[in-house]
Amino acid sequence: MTDTDPILLLEGVVAGYGKMTILHGTSATIRRGAITTVIGPNGAGKSTMFKAIFGLLEVRAGRVVLDGRETSNRTPRQMLDGGVCYVPQGRNIFPELTVRHNLELGGVALADQSLLPARIDVMMARFPMLAEKANAQASTLSGGQQKLLEVARGLLLDPKLMLIDEPSIGLSPLMVAEVFAILKSLRDAGVTILLIEQNAKQALQLSDHCLVLEQGQTRLEGTAKSILADPRIAQLFLGGGLQPAAGAA
Repeated sequence: MTDTDPILLLEGVVAGYGKMTILHGTSATIRRGAITTVIGPNGAGKSTMFKAIFGLLEVRAGRVVLDGRETSNRTPRQMLDGGVCYVPQGRNIFPELTVRHNLELGGVALADQSLLPARIDVMMARFPMLAEKANAQASTLSGGQQKLLEVARGLLLDPKLMLIDEPSIGLSPLMVAEVFAILKSLRDAGVTILLIEQNAKQALQLSDHCLVLEQGQTRLEGTAKSILADPRIAQLFLGGGLQPAAGAA
């Protein structure tokens, strides 16, 4: 695989909850070594797409392809072993445990546990705030610090692809800027990031590529710069549906 090969393909993915179908044949190409942001109105299927990729929801039709191999309906553990990390929306830490213990639990999926202490040391060096609070209960961290702890916990597994859902929810503007700076540094270090973000404009300014979902389908796909400049995006976020561009297939 080269840097120009897509790391992930979604081909006509259908998925949902119970009898309700949310993704109606979603397709996407996720480029290696880039940040791709997924935007769209509430209920468009953004989080459902992440859960289908990670094996938390059944792929009823279509395919998920990671590094050229179909991974549809693999378990989350198999996806972790394949180099995919998922940081879901909301807070997903163990609040009564220390920061270090949270990191240790994040490393239980490592096949070689002897690697864990050194990897925790790397995370402490990368996130000095975590080092300063290593022995503090995770509940004492700010919302932004907790989100950074989740990201660090995922990085312990040395993922090649991170799925990060709404990292800025509930954070101050200063903390949002810090989280986004971390994401950019991860991209620059070679980690591919697939991001859902409510702050579409700020996320697109950070990103390389963008997908726009509406009603469980990919309506637009392109560079972040081109999507940010597309007048149809404003229509989408004002509540109107996207209209096909003139000459679009």
